[in-house]
Amino acid sequence: MPSAVVALGEASTLAGFALAGVRVLSAEDPAEVRRLWSGLPPDTGLVILTSRAADAVAGVREAAAGPLVAVLPR
Repeated sequence: MPSAVVALGEASTLAGFALAGVRVLSAEDPAEVRRLWSGLPPDTGLVILTSRAADAVAGVREAAAGPLVAVLPR
């Protein structure tokens, strides 16, 4: 069963999540967000996205079954 929690997006927004044991994948531009999204570890059960990261993977995220996704508010 997938159990890892990953946060993806701008480092400045996600820094505190690492203190809670979340694996933070920092990406500052849409291409990097999409690259990291496509390489999520197979045990990922939850992905926390910044709003900009969510915009970058909107089409990909909705087209595929995958982990549960939570988007941080703007």
